Amino acid sequence: MTKHVLVPLDGSESSWDAVDYAFDQYDGERITILHVIDPADGVYAGSDSGYYDSTTFDRARERGEQLCDEATDRFEEGNYSSSTVLETAVETGRPSHTILRAADDRNVDHIVMGSHGRSGISRILLGSVAETVTRRAAVPVTIVR
Repeated sequence: MTKHVLVPLDGSESSWDAVDYAFDQYDGERITILHVIDPADGVYAGSDSGYYDSTTFDRARERGEQLCDEATDRFEEGNYSSSTVLETAVETGRPSHTILRAADDRNVDHIVMGSHGRSGISRILLGSVAETVTRRAAVPVTIVR
């Protein structure tokens, strides 16, 4: 039975490590690389109220597509099985929720993701996407650090 593995990619070193891990460990399977654009990244607070900068969003989408292209190039340059199916996607939403929804919508069997390894106050203030996904996913999650 072919497995379907979801790999969220944010461009960090740990997320690239997760991509490489998935390519190596799930060679011959179906792998989906997912970049999530957080819509809050395009909202700025002004003196009267917040405003949305569509240019920032467009740049974020372009960056996501570029990361997916880089993942595809990395796969094509590797020595992987021709039976491996590689898909890429760029979606918008809160990262942890979007990853979980994508896993459900795509009938994923496993999630492989990197962790930034935050600790202490930065983890409390910023949260951990990897931790949220691990706690709430209906499928096994492998965290690569």
